Amino acid sequence: MEELNKMIAQTSEYDWERELQAFDDSKAGVKGLLDAGVTSLPRIFLHNQYVAEKQSDSEMVTKFSIPVIDFEGLGKSAAQRADIVRRIKDACENWGFFQVVHHEIPLSVMEKVIEGVRRFHEQNFEVKKEFYSRDVTRKFSYNSNFDLHKARAANWRYTLSCVFAPNPPDPKEMAKLLSEALGLNPNHLKDMECAKGLVLAGHYYPTFPEPDLTLGLSSHTDGGFLTILLQDQVGGLQVFHENQWFDVPFVPGSLIVNIGDLMQLITNDKFKSVHHRVLATNAGPRISMASLFIMNFQEGSGSGLCGPIKELLSNENPPMYRDTSRKEYVTYLYSKGLDGTSLSSNFKLQK
Repeated sequence: MEELNKMIAQTSEYDWERELQAFDDSKAGVKGLLDAGVTSLPRIFLHNQYVAEKQSDSEMVTKFSIPVIDFEGLGKSAAQRADIVRRIKDACENWGFFQVVHHEIPLSVMEKVIEGVRRFHEQNFEVKKEFYSRDVTRKFSYNSNFDLHKARAANWRYTLSCVFAPNPPDPKEMAKLLSEALGLNPNHLKDMECAKGLVLAGHYYPTFPEPDLTLGLSSHTDGGFLTILLQDQVGGLQVFHENQWFDVPFVPGSLIVNIGDLMQLITNDKFKSVHHRVLATNAGPRISMASLFIMNFQEGSGSGLCGPIKELLSNENPPMYRDTSRKEYVTYLYSKGLDGTSLSSNFKLQK
């Protein structure tokens, strides 16, 4: 922390790499900066493009809202299930995002998850620093920005990660509904090897007095198969739709579902993986838990080749992507970081 404090205090001859390394070596994350008394944004967190966009943007479009799908009637009748499947299909094809309500997960459980993430990140630094790591093969770790040394600017957050492999829980009903929305056997996606990895990511976005200069999470698409997100009431999540950014409002008791790049690849662009981001806040901290169904380096998190689903292909709809292995896909995922481009574009076939 002493070296980090020196870098913060230094006002002349700015050294980006040195400040970045000092921040990483401190293992204290962004909350450690606040605890050390930082009141102005360190330059490694300055998002110049976001600041420029914010100055030139017109008013935020509020007429759009991602679809909210009610699961209450899911098991009541075939007609109600068919309507839910139809709405999921429309959301995945046109938005890449939707919210689910009445999903049978008790609100008390969801609140305990958020509180658990909070407790970990707000515990004594000396207790949690032993878990700080950039080793992507570890099953349990926390750090600030997995792509810290690749990104153009650091994000104002840090994350607790837990990898479930080789026996992760599966998304069960959600996977069946998505399969049906694609016109496939209900178990098709569940049985695919490339859909079997799961990473839980508990994000913590501390409050900051200059939120207009940085981002909690920069614009990106999720690299995996599917993400199910639980967020608290602070908000800040935005989705890019029809060339505009708009807010995803907090709906009590809801879960946010979004399509990942791998799902876009295997559905041959039928389902869309779209850009989203998280704004920094001065009304936080913001806390969320993301369940990322994604291949990773651990054995049992998906094997074999992944490519467009054969049942979705035809002469009129030829494959748009080549097959890829777990090792190739995951290696590329971690090497590119959150650079603003889609992971699936790397595997697109040339026309």
